[in-house]
Amino acid sequence: MDSTIYIITALALGVSFYKSKDKTILALKKAWKSFENILPQFLSILLIIGFVLSILNANQISELIGQESGWKGVLIASIIGSITLIPGFIAFPLASALLNNGAGYMQIGAFISTLMMVGIVTVPLEIKFFGKKAAILRNSLAFVFSLFVAFMLGVFLK
Repeated sequence: MDSTIYIITALALGVSFYKSKDKTILALKKAWKSFENILPQFLSILLIIGFVLSILNANQISELIGQESGWKGVLIASIIGSITLIPGFIAFPLASALLNNGAGYMQIGAFISTLMMVGIVTVPLEIKFFGKKAAILRNSLAFVFSLFVAFMLGVFLK
């Protein structure tokens, strides 16, 4: 499957190069620049995943946020997700690595949804722009919704 994607990509690049050499070279330069911009963040993915997995083994991960940890694990994962400020393209591979090392779907669902929707670190900025009431209400509702997401994952993925 992977080789098919590479072949199709190479063919498309060849067609593009045939149609317009200048535009293709410009597009490749822009793609390389984008890659250079993403590279430090991509390396941070590897560092964070490596760091987490070097500190915690599969048994510890399973104990803290495994399927057997239940709602205690969901709360731990959702609190960590609420406090942490990690971009999605780092969070999803981290979640995959945690799942592969014993984390539960319900717990990872809570972690990812609070990570994306709740922002304890960004609350002061939200208060500045939207007001205290709106910022607290938005974060509170997002936290409750994240718990609902975790519950629904627990119901449908058991």
